[in-house]
Amino acid sequence: MPSRDLERWMWAEACSMLDQAERLQRQFFDPPGRRGAARAWQPPVDIYATGNELVIMAALPGVTAERLEVGIDGAMLVIAGERRLPDALRGHQVQRLEIPRGRFERRLRLPPGVYQIDRLELNHGCLVLVLHRVDSLTGE
Repeated sequence: MPSRDLERWMWAEACSMLDQAERLQRQFFDPPGRRGAARAWQPPVDIYATGNELVIMAALPGVTAERLEVGIDGAMLVIAGERRLPDALRGHQVQRLEIPRGRFERRLRLPPGVYQIDRLELNHGCLVLVLHRVDSLTGE
């Protein structure tokens, strides 16, 4: 394959991958009211495990503790709340909107076991949760 054709092919592949990444990003951002008022965006999460501990980090830029709900519902961890437009930006004309706002909810299936939330920290736009697996017979 001549180098010129290879460059065109690589460029086409790169553009295709960027389009795919943008479509995936839009899956996590569905503005309220577009398909119903109950729609919510889902924050991205990282999950780490060691022994009987899970550490979950969720990206929640601009979310205040007052607008955050975290709980365990059976085998599911539920992170929910609302990201509002800061008062300082009200009245401004939107030029670009990539950070989702409005209602959000993320449900994560927990590994087998009974878990309790040991630590919850909201800092610099990230929620860090530390969950501890509790032995269901002894409560430890």
